[in-house]
Amino acid sequence: MAVQQNKKSASRRGTHRAHDHLSGPTLAVEPTTGETHLRHHVSPTGFYRGRKVTKPKSE
Repeated sequence: MAVQQNKKSASRRGTHRAHDHLSGPTLAVEPTTGETHLRHHVSPTGFYRGRKVTKPKSE
């Protein structure tokens, strides 16, 4: 079984984990209405890639 020979310092441990952070959600802007929504999802008003695909929930 492998056993470490020296203790890994907090700064070295932090640099090892430097890229493990979470990123925010990827958002897209609807070209017709200008609304932001999740990519590959229908906007709240029912538009997807510039075309009306569903009725909005308010109607």
